[in-house]
This record gives sequence, structure tokens and C-alpha cells, in this order.
Amino acid sequence: MDALDQVRLAFEPESLVVLNVILGLIMFGVALDLRIDDFRRILREPRAVLIGLTGQLVLLPALTFALIVLLEPQPSVGLGMLIVASCPGGNVSNVITHLGGGNTGVSITMTAITTLAAIVMTPFNLALWGTRDPGIAALLTDVALDTGDMVMTIGLILGLPLALGMTVAAKRPKIAGYLRRPMRWLSLLFLGIFIAGALAKNWSHFVAHISALIGIVALHNACGFSLGNLLGRAGRLSRADRRALTIEVGIQNSGLGLVLIFTFFDGIGGAALIAAWWGVWHLIAGLTIAGSWALWSRRFGPPALAPKA
Repeated sequence: MDALDQVRLAFEPESLVVLNVILGLIMFGVALDLRIDDFRRILREPRAVLIGLTGQLVLLPALTFALIVLLEPQPSVGLGMLIVASCPGGNVSNVITHLGGGNTGVSITMTAITTLAAIVMTPFNLALWGTRDPGIAALLTDVALDTGDMVMTIGLILGLPLALGMTVAAKRPKIAGYLRRPMRWLSLLFLGIFIAGALAKNWSHFVAHISALIGIVALHNACGFSLGNLLGRAGRLSRADRRALTIEVGIQNSGLGLVLIFTFFDGIGGAALIAAWWGVWHLIAGLTIAGSWALWSRRFGPPALAPKA
């Protein structure tokens, strides 16, 4: 076994509880922006959302497995790549889509649906693709991964706060209005502080192995952004919809990935470092892309929400 696979990051049980709470707050904040009508949108305007969901839930995990076959990383690194790719979109994607002039409605709908679907699709994709790589399959076997336990964990972290937030938004709209912006930014701030603290506590491992991981995360993330953009072009979507798909498929809920890695895989080093660095890198890359789009829009005008005839 490679030295990186033998690394176990310092992460106390109390820290896992804190991370779960932070993710719950993030999902609660996302849900404050949601209405039942957001889910009906897929019936009224299905094409962009369906194309995006196919990319997010089906093609990205498959593409990730192809990358693992091509790059042949250490098993724990491949495991981390698969876990991140199997997670739903991150809620910061909605903010980045808005900043970049994308269709925020498509972004919010995709985030909500992939979050709900993750309760089943994350363990499904991990089992489907992980068992096809001998090294990753050995790690799955070592921990005797129980799909039912993973479904319950994801349901509690994502599903329960989502339902609670949507209930508050529907029943107490004034309270939701007061909470919406503070919850969004404070929860992201807490997550950023948490990841920075975890990296600082394990800095020696990070420094020792980051050179081998930077390129993998950058390439993997670029494939996610490119997949979303190519699917939008292939589907002849409007530029605003293409931008939404690009960001949604490229921005993953890496915080959930960290929870799964520390809950089910004992914080195995390669996987944890991949998820932690992804959480930093996808923000840098996503904001850079959105910034370039914003500059383009200032010069040539904002993108249309519907394709030209």
C-alpha cells in the first residue's frame, strides 16, 4: 500500500459533529430559497435541468472513473475523486452562477434535486464505480461499507435540513427573509474556517503530498466544468443556461465528501486531502470563470435566458 494510503488525518469525533452541523446549516440556508414551484420548474422547463442532472448524477461519476483508469492514482486518491464526483452540487454554485450571469433558476433547481437525489445516488455511484477498480474496491471491502448506513447519514445531513428550511420558507416567509442572506454567508464562512483549520492541523501531511494532488484536483475539476459546458452546447441551450450547467457540474459538495470519508473510511489520507483541496480549488476556479463571464457581459451585454431562433 502506498504511503499516502496509510496516512490518517487528525480528526476528532467532535470535529465530525461540528462538520455535520455546518453542512446542515448550509442546506437549511439553501432551502430558505426554495419553493415547491422550484421543483415544478423541471416540468415546465425540463430540458436544461434534465441535461444538467444527467451530467451531474450520471456522466460526472463515469468520467471520473475514466480519469482514474487513465491516471492510475493511489487507491485512496481514486476513492476521494469518486466520492467528490458522487456528491451533489454545492450551494455556493448558486451564488457563483448569479455572479457569472447564468440562469440562477436552473442552478437552484439542480442543486435542490441533486441534493435530494444524493441520498440514493451518492452511495449508488460509489458502489457502482468503486467496485470496478481493484484498489478502491479493496478499500470499500476493508470498511465493509453499508449502503443503508450511508443513505441514512446523507438523509440526516441533507434531507432533514432541506425539509426544515423549505417548511420555514413556506410557513414563515418573513423569518426566512431575515435569515436568508446571513445563513448563506455565515455557513460558508464556517465551512471555510473549518476546512482551513483541518488543513492547518494536518499541515505536514498536506505539504508532503499536495504536489501530487494539485494537478489531479485541477484536472478533475476542469473536466467537471467542461462537461457541463459541453452538455449545454450539445443540447443547444441558451448561454445563460450553459453557464448554469457549467458551474453546477463543476462545483461539488466537498464538505459532504469529507463527512463520508471520516465517517466511513477513517479519514484515509488521499481521499481526505482530495476532498479538502477540492473544497478550496473549485471556489478559486469557479469564481475565476464567473469573473471572466462578468467581464464579457459588461463588454458585449448579458446572456439571453432563451436561445435565439
